[in-house]
Amino acid sequence: MVSNPVHGLPFLPGTSFKDATKTAFHRSQTLGYRNGYAVVRRPTVGIGGERLQVNQLSQAELDELANKAPVLTYGQPKQAPPAEFIPAHVAFDKKVLKFDAYFQEDVPMSTEEHYRIRQVNIYYYLEDDSMSIVEPVVENSGILQGKLIKRQRLTKNDQGDHYHWKDLNRGINITIYGKTFRIVDCDRFTQVFLESQGIELNPPEKMALDPYTELRKQPLRKYVTPSDFDQLKQFLTFDKQVLRFYAIWDDTDSMFGECRTYIIHYYLMDDTVEIREVHERNNGRDPFPLLMNRQRMPKVLVENAKNFPQCVLEISDQEVLEWYTAKDFIVGKPLTILGRTFFIYDCDPFTRQYYKEKFGISDLPRIDVSKKEPPPVKPELPPYNGYGLVEDSAQNCFVLIPKAPKKDVIKMLVNDNKVLRYLAALESPIPEDKDRRFVFSYFLASDMISIFEPPVRNSGIIGGKYLGRTKVAKPSSTAENPIYYGPTDFFIGAVIEVFGHRFVILDTDNYVLKYMESNAAQYSPEALLSIQNRVQKQEGPAPELENKQTKEDPGVQELEALIDTIQKQLQDHPCKDNICEAFQIYDKEASGYIDKEMFFKICDSLNLPIDDSLIKELIRLCPHREDKINYCHFVRAFSN
Repeated sequence: MVSNPVHGLPFLPGTSFKDATKTAFHRSQTLGYRNGYAVVRRPTVGIGGERLQVNQLSQAELDELANKAPVLTYGQPKQAPPAEFIPAHVAFDKKVLKFDAYFQEDVPMSTEEHYRIRQVNIYYYLEDDSMSIVEPVVENSGILQGKLIKRQRLTKNDQGDHYHWKDLNRGINITIYGKTFRIVDCDRFTQVFLESQGIELNPPEKMALDPYTELRKQPLRKYVTPSDFDQLKQFLTFDKQVLRFYAIWDDTDSMFGECRTYIIHYYLMDDTVEIREVHERNNGRDPFPLLMNRQRMPKVLVENAKNFPQCVLEISDQEVLEWYTAKDFIVGKPLTILGRTFFIYDCDPFTRQYYKEKFGISDLPRIDVSKKEPPPVKPELPPYNGYGLVEDSAQNCFVLIPKAPKKDVIKMLVNDNKVLRYLAALESPIPEDKDRRFVFSYFLASDMISIFEPPVRNSGIIGGKYLGRTKVAKPSSTAENPIYYGPTDFFIGAVIEVFGHRFVILDTDNYVLKYMESNAAQYSPEALLSIQNRVQKQEGPAPELENKQTKEDPGVQELEALIDTIQKQLQDHPCKDNICEAFQIYDKEASGYIDKEMFFKICDSLNLPIDDSLIKELIRLCPHREDKINYCHFVRAFSN
């Protein structure tokens, strides 16, 4: 048992004492660094600077404790560091691997060379795995040579890995900063080092030579132009005799190309050719007189003279197999000069006479090269975006500053302040819209329609302006060619669809009756019949029109009687299902009609407390349209 050294008591809970005056509890530093290496130091004092009460251990004992392997708890110990550690910068100091390499450089702006071979030396520093690339300086090369890449670690891929001496070998390609270097050989020290590390070296390759440098080492060629033709006689015979041809250059196949006219002059005295431009008034081009200066034009070059710098040096007979002569300029045939294909379509009278006497060609007719203008393309209007009128939107496509479309002034003066008013009901499957009434106003001066809803107290619907004054297109028309509603489309019983909402005309005012009587030829017999029935059978106010028509129509009268019978039975057994929502789910267009098959499926799925015979009779009396059934009356019959 350990005893308390101060008080002589066992070191047990309750027998130890604390010094209340002690304020420092720090421990001594046992780890330090010397010359960049970690050094372990033994503590000389205890916690808070107290004197150590235990015996100090020797260095040998501390080393033994450090190397002791606690096999029971922690397993095998870590291996102790080697006794003598030599860092890399000391072991590989001043040891450099040298490789001979080259890379190819493109030369786009020269006719004598297309690429250039540049020889370099690649140095790899073993002490820090850095590399540098140096190009030996060549005198009078005109190229910035020397150190191409300064000493640094070079990445070999997109992952950030760096080149290692294990990646270097003879006969391989390495890519550094977008340039590919071909390593061909290395020095003796590099070869011995790589072989000592177990790397098998590829056989050395021959260093590539720069073709232009080798060409410069050859002796200069001396050109001698022989003369086997009496040029003086040709000059004296054909002096001031020029053949004139009219040609065109058609470049319409390329982007922004055009068809341009030229005059080709062929000078018989020295077989030279000149091409002059023909300028037209207001063609937008500078009045430069010549396209090609007077010179001899080669027709066929020798095979080795294709890269001859014709733009700076004059070509001679040594580089040309055949020159252009007068027999190559024929009316009606194309001619390629300096990469441009000219079509000769005419010549002057002297040229025709010369070809007749010299070559026996008497037929040189003029060729018509004028092109017919294509028919004008009809501009297509963009699709209608739904804002404003189609006529107003189309004005933006006709002129830069749009103007209001022209109006029929005579029609506006004749029909000024003439308005046709109609009473309409909204055709909707929603029960709340059943009793809503709307007043249509048709303005004869502008063919526009406005809709007003009279406010009704305690209806829950805010009345007022329902639609501002605008033209309304028929649903059967397209946005590009709209067909608007006219006064002949409005009569009692007509269905008017306004932007997806269907309205049924119920009544008209007296002015509409007078207008229809005075313009009876414009209206259909159905419209005139509806007005005639109104005058004969309806004398009351407009809101009672629907009820009277219902009483006079036998089919409607039978339907209303059946609906009353069903509603009386529902007083004892009300319907719990929401029939209106069930039909509106499948009515995507909100037209009030759904397919017959879907109609019967919905009826089978509903729990209707009514006899099947009444339901079948109600379905028979509901309005039908093609393969669809109007469910509005069906919903009204089962609504509480």
